Formats: sequence, structure tokens, C-alpha cells
Amino acid sequence: MDDPVTMLLGKQETDRHRVKGVYLDHHATTPLDPEVLDAMMPYLKEFYGNASSRSHAWGLRSTKAIEKAREQVARLIGAEEKEIIFTSGATESNNLCLKGHADRDQNACFVTSCIEHPSIIQTCRYLEAKRHSVTYLPVDSYGRLDINDVTNALSDSTSLVSIMLANHEVGTLNPIAAIGLLCSQKNVLFHTDATQGSSLLPINVDEWRVDFLSLSAHKMYGPKGVGALYIRKHHPQISLTPLLHGGGQERSLRAGTLNVAGIVGFGAAAAIALRMRDEELKRLRVLRDRFWNKIKEQIDGIVLLGHPLERLPDHLSISFPGIDAEELMLEMEDLGLSSGSACSTGNGSPSYILKNMGVKHEFIHGSIRIGLGRFTTDEEIDYAICKISETVRKLDKERGI
Repeated sequence: MDDPVTMLLGKQETDRHRVKGVYLDHHATTPLDPEVLDAMMPYLKEFYGNASSRSHAWGLRSTKAIEKAREQVARLIGAEEKEIIFTSGATESNNLCLKGHADRDQNACFVTSCIEHPSIIQTCRYLEAKRHSVTYLPVDSYGRLDINDVTNALSDSTSLVSIMLANHEVGTLNPIAAIGLLCSQKNVLFHTDATQGSSLLPINVDEWRVDFLSLSAHKMYGPKGVGALYIRKHHPQISLTPLLHGGGQERSLRAGTLNVAGIVGFGAAAAIALRMRDEELKRLRVLRDRFWNKIKEQIDGIVLLGHPLERLPDHLSISFPGIDAEELMLEMEDLGLSSGSACSTGNGSPSYILKNMGVKHEFIHGSIRIGLGRFTTDEEIDYAICKISETVRKLDKERGI
């Protein structure tokens, strides 16, 4: 099947526009799955009705498409359709959860970790400026929370805990089910940003005792600009103030004309992820381990960052001590890699995540993130290993090593 770019531009135009090389930055974003594009196309063309216009066939068709997508996203995480609120992405979902909760409770106290995504960290800084209390928990050298630290941080005044499922930069998984149980026992609301890993890891909001959960379509081979916030229903403590006011869309929690095509794509992406999850999890774990075992044979002194076992199955964060990661990537323009979180790069400062993990400066300086994906092949892995190894040796030689 042709990929989305070919389908949109045609083969001749595609050849002129395509970026040649191997894309290994799937934790920044994923390519649109062709099946997702197929689902979206009718709602970009002939089915253009506003989902709020329920008095005619055009609007009703859009309404039905959105409700189908809501069901598909809910099924992915073991939720009910009415518990899904569509947003513009996980950043908005995170903001809606934390700010919406704080606005309802002027005495709200929060607990989070020191290596959360910027959309959590910066929101918490904002809440502190509004005189809310925020406790930032430390992590170990792997980037993992200690459940005992969470226990000790909870007090009678704690109202919401927000801990990510998996870290975007080092891939380490947190003990979400254990934290959810603890929060439930302490009668504290629990939010998790499950953006990373949502297309591969089995998620069940009831088993994890999660009250809020954030998702983003573009991290699971869906379109950019659409996400969701799961909000547990029938919970007496849950009441959020909307960020956006206007019409009564999304249970009056997210005003604005709904992005029908994007939401349809999100639903299709969720359905595909659920269908392929077990098979892809196994395949990518094997591919990731093969990548790591081969590259460490090629390069002396290479370091794995993050937890060696409790990590995303498609993620590698590695460091080349003595090598400048930015220089390394500039030498390999045909490899799509990242030297840190794509949401916060460009500010010129070392990764706060690696710093808070206690990683040495030389390891931070030489770190890159490798994200495998649904369309990554064995041949691409072999090419990337060869390219990285050759380039590291070239840079070492230039430094006289």
C-alpha cells in the first residue's frame, strides 16, 4: 500500500518532496498510518458538516463519526465513551486536568515528579505562582519513581497526583498501577500522562485506578492537533473548570467546533493500535534489543540511559561519552534522531530530565534518543547501526582518539 505522502501528492511529486533516509524519532511524532488517512479523507472532502449541527444529515453524519471515534479511543484504554473528552493534544489535556482542578479547589495541593513532560512541569510552575502547593518527587538514576517517595509525599491536603506512564526522553516506565492503588486508598485523585506508550502498552484505567489520563493521536500514527482527556465518571471529587468557554461541546469542558477529520483519524489510530498491540510490542522489543546488542559491539564505552528492563519496548536512549550529540546528528542527516525531547529542544540548555536523574554532564552532552516504529524494518536498523558507528569513529579520529 502506498504511504500517505504518496497518496496525497502522487508518486512523481513524492519523489521530489520526500526526505530520504531512516526515520527513528517516533517518540517526537509518528507518521500517519495509511489506514488512518483512508478513514479521514471523506471528512476532509464530502462529509464536512459541523457536528453541532444536528438538524440535518451533514451534521448528523459528523456526530456519528465522532461518537464512533470516542468509542474507539475509550476501548483502547478500557474506558467508557462518555469518559473521553477530545482536545487538541496531550498538552491541552494536561493543562485542562491540572488547571481545571485547581480552579475548582483554591486549596488544591499537587504531587508530581521532577522529570515530567514540560506541559506538566510548566503548568505546575504556573499553579505555584497562583499560590498552590506542588511537590516535585525525585527519581532514581534510571528515571524511575520510588513508590515509597509517593507515599511519604501524600498528606491530608494532597488533592491530585500527576505521574507520567513513560518518560519521553529515556523511556523508563513508572509503577502506575501501584501509584493508582495508593492514591485510591488515600482518597487522592490520580492523573497520568500516557502519551508515550499508548499504542503499545496495555492500558486499563480501572485496573490502574486512574481518574484522569492524557493521550495524543500523533504519538500513535494518527494526525497532529488532536488528543483526549479521560475523566472518570461518577466520582464525587472530580469537577473541572474548562480552559475554553463558548459552546457546550464536549460536555461543556472544551468549547469549539470539533475537528471531525482529526477525531476520526484519532479513533482509527486507536483501533489499529489495539488490533496490532500485542504483535507490535513483541516485534519492536526484539528489534530494539537487536539494535542495542549490535551497536554496543561496534562502539566502546557506549552507555544506555534509563531503566534496562522497565522501559518502552520501542525506545533507546544512549550516550557516546566525549561526543557532541548535536554534531553527531549533523553528520547523519539521513537519520531521523533526537538529542532530547522534541517539545523542549532549541533552548540551548542541558536536558533537565537527565540532570535530575543525576546523569554526568559528558553523558548528557553525548546522548541521543532512538525511537523505533510500526514501519521500521530490520534493514533500516542495520543501516542506522552502521551509519552511527562509522560517524562516531570518524568524530573520534578527528579528536585524535
